[in-house]
Amino acid sequence: MRSSPALRRVAWAAVAVGVVAPLVRHRLGLRPPVVSALTIQAPVALALATPRSRLRDAGIYTLQMWSYYAHYDMPDDQPERLEARTRVGYPVAIDRVIGAGELPTVRLQRALGRPGRLRPHDVALSCVHWTWFFVPHGTMAYLLWRHPGHYARSATLMAVAFDLGALVYWALPTAPPWWASKTGKAPPVRRIMEETGERIWGRLWRPLYDLVEGNPFAAMPSLHFGTSVMSALVLSGVGRRAGATGWAYALTLGFGLVYLGEHYVVDLAAGFALAVGVHRLAPHLAPAVARIGGAIQRLEPRVA
Repeated sequence: MRSSPALRRVAWAAVAVGVVAPLVRHRLGLRPPVVSALTIQAPVALALATPRSRLRDAGIYTLQMWSYYAHYDMPDDQPERLEARTRVGYPVAIDRVIGAGELPTVRLQRALGRPGRLRPHDVALSCVHWTWFFVPHGTMAYLLWRHPGHYARSATLMAVAFDLGALVYWALPTAPPWWASKTGKAPPVRRIMEETGERIWGRLWRPLYDLVEGNPFAAMPSLHFGTSVMSALVLSGVGRRAGATGWAYALTLGFGLVYLGEHYVVDLAAGFALAVGVHRLAPHLAPAVARIGGAIQRLEPRVA
């Protein structure tokens, strides 16, 4: 059984609705459950709208990430309410245990930083942090291009890691060190990435940062670290060199996130556990995923 022209037209309309819904949700007053329903269906709709190709596979992943970003950003629609729910104390308490009585971020900034002065490693680690916006998705693009046989599984794992992290952000909003420090609810730490951004980008820094900031209380687990670990895990499946590159990046980023004041060590530990847990659980869920995928494939249009 293959999709009819009428079904394909409906599917394309569903894709368009899924793309537009997050953009107009404020104007139309769409509630989060409505936005969820409209965005989550879009990747499936694209599978029904067009024959299988690398471009379509990339589009499905992009739509999934668009849905993730909408869910990542929605808790911040009501900043006062979100801030009232935000947890500050527990990561500070855990990191003090990890740091033998003092936050690891404070120890690292005292040892390696100079207040009021940017050192070369401050700039280098900030740049590593900024590249994260490309690394998980760039990893998927690399696999689709060079190792297409690994792509579908890897993209699914990455999407699941992002989505589970978003669920925790909704259920347990947690402040990062730099925010907790500003409010006086945690020991003072510098936000070195912001200092670097202001120095390098000048007047462009604030517009650039506002463009990607989203929810400021999406700190636990650290998806910066967790999705970088997932990249390293899936790259390890295609070769030692690719895997070593992925792990080198993930570990460098993890160190930078703590030193720069962006995340607690416990945030990284949770991100690591999320990525490894999803990766190890995947074989057990593969039969169910294959059945769902098979049902969708039976409705996919044929290549003309």
